[in-house]
Amino acid sequence: MNYEELNSKLKQLKIENFIWVIYIGIIILSWYANSLEKKYFIYNDSGSKDKYRKVMIFIFSILLVVYFYFLRDSYKDFKNISNKDSSKKQNLVFLSFISSLLIFISGLIFLYIAYMDQELEVELAFN
Repeated sequence: MNYEELNSKLKQLKIENFIWVIYIGIIILSWYANSLEKKYFIYNDSGSKDKYRKVMIFIFSILLVVYFYFLRDSYKDFKNISNKDSSKKQNLVFLSFISSLLIFISGLIFLYIAYMDQELEVELAFN
């Protein structure tokens, strides 16, 4: 690995460390959202229902940005694959790109559900 490749990899790891901090924030927000959902179902508190939906839309909006980052990064790796690379590496990079694309699409779908489901008829779970 030359200096430029090493520098690029370290920069990527720094961004990924920041994304872990974002995930911690998402966990805390999800915990808060669950408490709002529970309050809505137990006490029929419409204010909690509205806050829950707004928090879920916010969560999935942030996640969509994160998923887009990984999709873009995976696409860049896919475009940079060469015929000199092993077939195993070529296949794994392609599969990584496809999985990143599917995760991004699932994020779009979850965001759409969170936005459209005004009566909380669908349980949103991202695991």
